[in-house]
Amino acid sequence: MMSSNGGREDVLQQVSHFWSMLDDLSQSDPAAYRKFIEEQMKRGAEFNAPPELHSCVRTQILEPKPGLLYINICSWKRVPAPQDQSSSLPLCGGKLERCNTEDQGCFAVLDVALNTSVLQKRKEDKVDINNIYMLALSFAQQQHGMLLSQEYSVVSCSPKGNPDDLQCRLGFQKLPIISKQLETTSQTPAALLRQISSSQQSEEDSAAQIVCRPAEQTKANLIQVISSTFQGPQEPEYVVEVKSDAAGVPRSVELTVELPKVRSMSECQLRVSKEDVLLEVEDVYHLLLEFPKTVNEDTAAAVFSKKKRRLTLTAAVL
Repeated sequence: MMSSNGGREDVLQQVSHFWSMLDDLSQSDPAAYRKFIEEQMKRGAEFNAPPELHSCVRTQILEPKPGLLYINICSWKRVPAPQDQSSSLPLCGGKLERCNTEDQGCFAVLDVALNTSVLQKRKEDKVDINNIYMLALSFAQQQHGMLLSQEYSVVSCSPKGNPDDLQCRLGFQKLPIISKQLETTSQTPAALLRQISSSQQSEEDSAAQIVCRPAEQTKANLIQVISSTFQGPQEPEYVVEVKSDAAGVPRSVELTVELPKVRSMSECQLRVSKEDVLLEVEDVYHLLLEFPKTVNEDTAAAVFSKKKRRLTLTAAVL
């Protein structure tokens, strides 16, 4: 059995040999050398491209809490393409965002991303794209414990559907890439290769955060669920209510948030505006919620119960 030191030396020798080959290539065939560098640049740029909205479907959540569900179907080159037509379909699901607004009521938004080639092939095939929509509904039910209506409609856009929100829910982080202008005359092949290797290492590190595991399906091997191994802050359980006076006039909004992992108010960061509230507990909880009524942020007051591990926020309605 080869020792780890021996294995490392072999790898270093191979890298050194590769650098030497590039050095020779830059002298003997500058055009081929530049083509190689540009191909590496192209790979990095494609990997760095953000997810893009393809279409959006809307359906009804039947259980546990009735409301509307918007599913944004996105194309993303970071999601692997299926190996062949009989293989399972790799799919990346974003964070489920629940909202409650005065005009929309209770609704939720979920982003589902597939490889760009998958959606391009199905663009002209209505039967095929309907299958994608049904798979997205199935994914939402299994991953988030919902019971959904199997009837859906295709809509032009969803609430919370702007690119920044979509990219955030899918966990997109733009990676640094090499400058497009490569001065090959001022840098040695070894130096350029180190830059490319550094960029590709960033790609590999990011790709390593994406893992495949089989989703439990009525049809086996129908979907591969792609999810990040990085476990970010969770959305805590909450209840938001509008308190009215005896005449039925809305007077205040009360938000109650369950925070079982929090010991004191000092761990919580709150930002309140007229339209929404942001609650963050570093690496533990994250809640961004739109108020059902516009509030006066100057009247906002929060109390944390150490016994119940519960935060209660109240604010007067404007």
